[in-house]
Amino acid sequence: MGGAVRESLRELAKECSLPAALEAMGERWSFLILRGSFNGLHHFEEFQSELGIARNILANRLARLVDKDILVRRPCPEDRRKIEYRLTDKGYALLPTMVALRQWGERWETCVPASPVLVDARDRRPIAPVTVQAQDGRVLQKGDLVWALPEDVFDEPEMRAAE
Repeated sequence: MGGAVRESLRELAKECSLPAALEAMGERWSFLILRGSFNGLHHFEEFQSELGIARNILANRLARLVDKDILVRRPCPEDRRKIEYRLTDKGYALLPTMVALRQWGERWETCVPASPVLVDARDRRPIAPVTVQAQDGRVLQKGDLVWALPEDVFDEPEMRAAE
């Protein structure tokens, strides 16, 4: 790779969204709160009981997730004195990330299949591993990936054919 391209990629890396995503999520407790949300927890007491987290830490993390529009805080419809936390669309968009992290942990950290098993509601079969896929659905491996400058990216299939 030429020096100019390497320098351009280095400059683009400064604009990488990964640090911003990590800042939004915070740390371990935020991921566990998010997991609880995906699993149907909605109330402060449920999160505290399920996670065994200190009240002050839980309050801080919930506030952060609300500030980042990952969760929304609102009165319960059944009892307006109680507060519930629900995932926003932005929060639901983290599901593939959560599943990928769980699968990675099973394979590389615990070396044990997680329980309960995440299955497809339709056929009750385990979900497939999360993969990186090409536009046409091919599963890509590390040797299939390269970083490219925005001006070198083809957005439309017909543009690739013309090259």
